[in-house]
Amino acid sequence: MTPFRARGLLAAGAAAATLAATACGGGASEEDGADGGGAPEVQADEEVAALVPDDVRQEGGLTIGVDASYAPGEFLDADGSTVIGFNVDLFDAVAAKMDLDTTWESSTFGTIVEGVDSGKYDVGVSSFTINAERMEQVDMVSYYTVGTQWFTAAGNPEGVDPDDACGMTVAVQANTVQVEDVQKRSDACEEAGDPAIKIDQYERQDQATQSIVSGKSDAGLADMPVAVYAVEQTDGQLETLGEQYEAAPYGAVVNKENGELSEAIRAGYQAIIDDGTYEEILAEWDLAGQGTIEKAEINPDVEE
Repeated sequence: MTPFRARGLLAAGAAAATLAATACGGGASEEDGADGGGAPEVQADEEVAALVPDDVRQEGGLTIGVDASYAPGEFLDADGSTVIGFNVDLFDAVAAKMDLDTTWESSTFGTIVEGVDSGKYDVGVSSFTINAERMEQVDMVSYYTVGTQWFTAAGNPEGVDPDDACGMTVAVQANTVQVEDVQKRSDACEEAGDPAIKIDQYERQDQATQSIVSGKSDAGLADMPVAVYAVEQTDGQLETLGEQYEAAPYGAVVNKENGELSEAIRAGYQAIIDDGTYEEILAEWDLAGQGTIEKAEINPDVEE
């Protein structure tokens, strides 16, 4: 797999303070995009823009909740305040199709769905895996597919086997699908009479990654692009274990009472898929041909 862009993962998530970064409706600025020339310029689509609810149109933009610690999906640029990432670039392009501005507000991952549900955020975009539990609370608009990847210290000094990690210490970000994944493995260990897996949960992914680098944790689980990015950005201190598995779609999170906005966002994603902007953005992040979808959907069927 080709390396991701040379951004500092551990430094990128170091600032946890609340922030707001704004991108214009015509697309993200060049410094927000990839090193190879920036995010593409995106023009408004009249048909997509016509779907935007009147109250959102009057506001002129969307406030997006994001956990800016999950590189390369969403994280802080070198200035410590601007939110960047491939999920950010994709949604900025969607908003541009809708002829809307975007304001990205940093939050902790576990509070974003609640923030959308309460009206604090118009949308949540933060590498949310679509699952039945989340769709009971909010609408989710699919736009990308990714699986879970294990990773460990280079050389795997503790001999971690993802299929037999009993007694190991495993780092994960709290409130992610990986928590349930490793908990099921731990339960199986105990049922077999083996030691449970010690699950270290961290508020931010960069903290979980650092625990592996420091030796506090034996291994970690994260979404595949995040794990691969961590390996690339820690100068050979980490390596992936096996292949990604249980691939599922990411979804933008929208309040269930705002179905018109969900449809406008779906149409925006479909527009960038159809005109090639989608692939162009992913290519800028060295993700060309990986995890792509052909059809954006609201609350798609997913296997549990």
